[in-house]
Amino acid sequence: MAGGVGTPALAAAVTRAGGLGSLGGAYLTPHALRDAIREVRALTNGPLLVNLFAPQPIPTVTREAVALATAELAPFHAALNLSPPTLPERVQEDFTAQLDAVLEERPEVFSVAFGLIPPDALAALRARGVLTVGTATSLAEALALHDSGVDAITVQGGAAGGHRGGWQEDALAETVTLVQEVTRATPLPVIAAGGLMTAGDVRAALAAGATLAQCGTAFLLAHEAGISPPYRQAVQEGTRDTVLTRAYSGRAARGLRTTLTDAVTHPLPFSHQNALTRPLRTAGAQTGQADVLSLWAGTGYRQAQATGAAQIVADLTP
Repeated sequence: MAGGVGTPALAAAVTRAGGLGSLGGAYLTPHALRDAIREVRALTNGPLLVNLFAPQPIPTVTREAVALATAELAPFHAALNLSPPTLPERVQEDFTAQLDAVLEERPEVFSVAFGLIPPDALAALRARGVLTVGTATSLAEALALHDSGVDAITVQGGAAGGHRGGWQEDALAETVTLVQEVTRATPLPVIAAGGLMTAGDVRAALAAGATLAQCGTAFLLAHEAGISPPYRQAVQEGTRDTVLTRAYSGRAARGLRTTLTDAVTHPLPFSHQNALTRPLRTAGAQTGQADVLSLWAGTGYRQAQATGAAQIVADLTP
């Protein structure tokens, strides 16, 4: 839940309620990431998970591709009286610098999406007593994570909200089915994610062999979540379908359908598109324009409850 929805207050509240609070730090500068971890520590002495995006090469984009992508966004910028869209020089944070902050602060658990933890990073985390978790959307990815040496695997079913966490072919499998496949193939602990909105959903995942359940969409409307007012309203209205889209970041992610998800057909690759749409998303949150926001949500988002995180944890506990 990177990008502002997940907050130190939410992570701390989940941990205080008996869960494992998670902090999505992928979009934070190393300094901001360090401050966020310390903010959680000031609120609770319980365990914390920090999630980053696995390091990956920044793809080269052509001028023609940039022209197509900016042309698609130009009408949305004009409607909000923004300057024409331009691609910034810096499109993502430096993983090595972020990892240094993690190693300094030593959360109990560290996880990644979009790939493998590099061997040197894995060794450094293990030397500091930090448990490591990778994200898989298919059996093949789970086996690759097993071979890489992580301590546990999060398996992300197709119903999950937000970015697809894999990096190979995405199975978009039903969560329980994927849990069963992975637990048969590897002895590592499996964390089930995707579409887990009730205690019954969690119970089914655990019965399928998962050791833990990971929930994101269930906390979208938590009082401690950093969701913007137009985002919150769109979730509460419950009138939109969810779609898989690359419109906002260049990488497949599940969220509520918007005018922008329908209009963008030539997004730049991740994370160029994410950087390109950031000014639009910022302005949309400030002016209440939900249709330019990345309204990440899983298929069960209509079951999200507007209450405190502790109550949500209690309701999810089988």
